[in-house]
Amino acid sequence: MGMEPPHLFLCPISMELMDDPVTVSTGVTYDRRSIEQWLFAYGRTTCPATMQPLTNFDLTPNHTLKRVISSWLDCGSPLTSSPSTSTVSGPIHDERVTPLSRVLEQERLRAALDGLEETPFKVTALKNMRACMAGDVAMQSEFVASGGVRAVGRVMAQALAESSAGGDFSAFTACEEAAAVLAVLPLSDDASVRVVLSPEFIRPVMSVLQSGSAESRLHAMDIVTKISNAGSGDWTAGVDIDDVIKSLLELLSDEASTRLSSRALDVLLVVVERARGSRAKAVEVGAVHVLVELLADADERHVTERILLLLKRMCKCPEGRLAFAEHDLSVAAVARTMLRVSELATQLAVEVLWLVSVVAPSEKVLEDMVLTGAVAKLLVLLHVESAPSTKQKTVRMVRIHGVVWRQYPCFPTGFRDYLRLLD
Repeated sequence: MGMEPPHLFLCPISMELMDDPVTVSTGVTYDRRSIEQWLFAYGRTTCPATMQPLTNFDLTPNHTLKRVISSWLDCGSPLTSSPSTSTVSGPIHDERVTPLSRVLEQERLRAALDGLEETPFKVTALKNMRACMAGDVAMQSEFVASGGVRAVGRVMAQALAESSAGGDFSAFTACEEAAAVLAVLPLSDDASVRVVLSPEFIRPVMSVLQSGSAESRLHAMDIVTKISNAGSGDWTAGVDIDDVIKSLLELLSDEASTRLSSRALDVLLVVVERARGSRAKAVEVGAVHVLVELLADADERHVTERILLLLKRMCKCPEGRLAFAEHDLSVAAVARTMLRVSELATQLAVEVLWLVSVVAPSEKVLEDMVLTGAVAKLLVLLHVESAPSTKQKTVRMVRIHGVVWRQYPCFPTGFRDYLRLLD
């Protein structure tokens, strides 16, 4: 048939298509063979999915579900939009979702949430939830309304604590899978954002961002990006700001994933703008150095503009201007973008040079501006149309430092007389 079975047709224990679905006293349906082995071979007395005690061991045949599965097998096509467990993102949902299949999906989702914290099969349960919600807005809303964000957040916190205490790799896997579940959600409503921003929940997210697999780091970055854009407050209050910035800087330099590095750039912009003391902290952990190195190699307009904006924000503090002045490539990297990338990039580059040459000038910066061609480009800017603020800053820099710059042999000869007119 070549099609994966819908998620609700799979036994929660074996994760295989159910042949003889039966329902236990908690309302969860399993394949008869798997649940009988759980109860009678292993001697368990709880529901595997919810870990709730079973009031009895009656196994009630789920004839309705069996008929739906049989119909699906006969037709060779799904009756429901649910993705299989092998689907990790972006499933295409069938528009012919039946009311019955929707109710069964919601029932299974609620049952899984009720027993999530107690089940020993957390990773499996979380994967089932993610598969159930991926690409399905209605199921995502049901998940949020049922307290799913808080439940998954508690699992993340618990898993991180167990992993940290005993080096339990499986516990950290549960933490990663929980992050994958949260990443599926829009996380745009205030209640969900408040839950994720609480210290006990944001710390596991940052831990996955720092130490998770390549895929789970993307999930964590998706979460951080969404909560960063959801409000105007400082979302870093519950974590060590040094660790946050270090993690973002490491991701910026991750050549293996341009998506991850691009997201890190966006989040760093928000952090530097909103978090108290973040600019000085960022400079302290080497942000200016990293950004200059990235700018020197940047060849994409949007990336270049965001790096220049970050450098501008860094150079508004004394520590940032000092770090900029000390880097041998800083002026050259900024000058390279002027009159080359975009009007916005030129404007930002001029603002950076303004901060380091007028607000707090150093002899090295002034010399580098001549040697790297920054001064020549400033003089060109005087003759072309540009934003009023850019023009004003350019004129101001040339007037203040023109006498120094024209003493250099490499200063453009054709502009010497023009400088006298500005004096």
